[in-house]
Amino acid sequence: MWVVAQAMLKARRATLSFGEGASARAFMAGAFILAGLAPAQAQSQICIDLERKFDTTYKDVAAPQMSSFLFSAADNGCAAVAARAVQEGASLDARDREGGTPLTHAARSGRVAVIQFMLDHGAAIDHRDIKGSTPLYVAIEKNRLEAAQLLIERGANVKVEGRSGVSTVAAAAFVGDEKMVELLLAHGADGKSLDATGKPPILYAAARASLPIVSRLMALGVDVNAHYAAEQTVLMWAAGYPADAPESKALELAAFLVDKGARIDDADDRGRTALMTAAELDHPAMAELLLAHGAKKDLRDKAGKTAAEITTNTEIRAKLTDD
Repeated sequence: MWVVAQAMLKARRATLSFGEGASARAFMAGAFILAGLAPAQAQSQICIDLERKFDTTYKDVAAPQMSSFLFSAADNGCAAVAARAVQEGASLDARDREGGTPLTHAARSGRVAVIQFMLDHGAAIDHRDIKGSTPLYVAIEKNRLEAAQLLIERGANVKVEGRSGVSTVAAAAFVGDEKMVELLLAHGADGKSLDATGKPPILYAAARASLPIVSRLMALGVDVNAHYAAEQTVLMWAAGYPADAPESKALELAAFLVDKGARIDDADDRGRTALMTAAELDHPAMAELLLAHGAKKDLRDKAGKTAAEITTNTEIRAKLTDD
């Protein structure tokens, strides 16, 4: 049902975008999607509708407004419409309200053919939007590997940071894309630099419970016991994995880090250890693993609390108070 609802919503949005006169075509596209049309074919239908609208309106559209066609073509992968829009005066330097260019949109959507066309016609490859992100950076954030690879091959700067000074490698680590991380490192990206918040890529990888990426970054010489922002270590980040990270992967990563020499009882700026972090965030399996590897349960943080006193999870408390 959710898929059906999404398809209908897309069809309605298409109607609003193209005007009521195109409602039949828009809802036809939605019907095709519901009927199981292959994604590429559904995409073609969107481009067909966009080109029809272009045919009926381009003669009456001023050059600045012509750029709206270019943005739509970039979002939807309509290379032919993009070419026609540029021919009729659309600017590759146009900006959306966040300072992004049509190339930014194409990169975000992973539209390789449109990216190729725009670069061939002089689009600024390293333009930064108001958040500081380049087309390459937004492609990384959206996990668009092919788009990122093309941008890099065409000369995109892999060292330009994005939002909050976060590096390209850190962004790739956060989405958990091993191939993207390897691609960036192979082209000279820094796998150890700190962002504006004092965090290196390895912490983002640990937050996603990505052992392959953590292992790859450690191979660069990252110290498993280094303390970063708030005096936190990689093990603390692994112990405090978010709800959307697989528990089994987080446990595997924590065990790997301990095996590689991570000091299990190091404390952050609150005086809290990895065990306290697991207790605070209600991760009983993680607490059990850390205890099995020798974590001390009687340590106190700067507020004078032990892990047992920090947790609200009765299962964890039982493990921490069982003699």
